[in-house]
Amino acid sequence: MNDLSNYRKSYERSVLLESSVDENPMMQFRKWFCEVEDFGGVDEVNAMTVSSIGLDGFPKARVVLLKSYDENGFVFYTNYNSEKGKAILANPHVCLSFFWASMERQVIIKGIAHKAPAVQSDNYFDSRPVGSRLGAIVSNQSEVIASHEELEQKLALLEQEVEGKEIKRPENWGGFVIEPVSIEFWQGRPNRLHDRIRYTLTEDQLDWNIERLAP
Repeated sequence: MNDLSNYRKSYERSVLLESSVDENPMMQFRKWFCEVEDFGGVDEVNAMTVSSIGLDGFPKARVVLLKSYDENGFVFYTNYNSEKGKAILANPHVCLSFFWASMERQVIIKGIAHKAPAVQSDNYFDSRPVGSRLGAIVSNQSEVIASHEELEQKLALLEQEVEGKEIKRPENWGGFVIEPVSIEFWQGRPNRLHDRIRYTLTEDQLDWNIERLAP
């Protein structure tokens, strides 16, 4: 057995108090995101884990990149025909999580996913580097393929076909907007007495309840 019981760390970098959090969880998220970005030590501050329930009934988590967020929710982009895309379309209840080790913080978001408006997906697709746009077209994400060389050959052929032409977003590729119903902010503290502040959307969806959870 590989015993990891001695892997321990004392979390002492910060505190999270009800008196200091914003009444709006999206503003609190923005505050934390900017603080982590300014503090440094994280390669991709916008990296987040998306957890969904697959068509096989198993939960699955994977890391993607958050591309925007506002009062409407959190946005990332993917192939709708991928394993992830099919799972979310079949069951839109998902969980997002961020772990920022440099500041000993986590954010856990429960929400409902829906496709982003086509114009939003178009605008983001057009902003991507040419190689990324072509890669999204040639890759039948999550399908079994013979080799990586197969993808490279498809990409080379597509590059010749579209040279000098407009590259349009494929209909099976676009954004998901996750509308949060619960957002939990976790701040590591000494002796495992971590701070956990949870915002829960009220039944009328007009306000947020703020509660402290036991660590």
